[in-house]
Amino acid sequence: MMTGVSDFSTDDPEFLAGRLLVAMPGIGDARFERAVIYMCAHDDDHAMGLTLNRPVEGLTVPDLLARLEIDAAIDVPPDLVLMGGPVEKGRGFVLHTDDYASPDGTLAVTDHISLTPTREVLEAMASGDHRPRRALLALGYAGWGPGQLEREVRENVWLVCDPDEALIFDSDHEHKWSRALFTLGVDAGSLSAQAGRA
Repeated sequence: MMTGVSDFSTDDPEFLAGRLLVAMPGIGDARFERAVIYMCAHDDDHAMGLTLNRPVEGLTVPDLLARLEIDAAIDVPPDLVLMGGPVEKGRGFVLHTDDYASPDGTLAVTDHISLTPTREVLEAMASGDHRPRRALLALGYAGWGPGQLEREVRENVWLVCDPDEALIFDSDHEHKWSRALFTLGVDAGSLSAQAGRA
């Protein structure tokens, strides 16, 4: 899946790992229109996140596990697989609660949320014993080069907010953008109207 995920530092408070990026209306890139992105890693050289509200039409987690020939010991919930971003769209990433960890592949994003890009976490999701309490599976990721994300935040391309577990993991993808804005005290309807008049 993804290599080098552990190369990112999440210790500096200046960086945005563990926070949400919320796209401003009129972002100018259809791939990120109304996107809500959970930032998994951010340091001086890179930034990487997963889009939380772009389901892949018709593809569920059990479907993908079957395609990968991973036998499920339980009825895996039919959660939709997400399109995590435009980079490496053929690779899978699992964002999950901290009750699961792979010794070689898990990156602790915060004290409560981790990222694992290995097959072992998919096998855990299919097991009755080792599965994380909550998880989402995304294909691809959103990535930024040195200084790029910081510049976009300064230019108000993105708003930044703190997530809660429901916003990250629940299946109400259609309303995640407006819910994320609400946590900032912003009404999505008025924001969209203002952008339309600009």
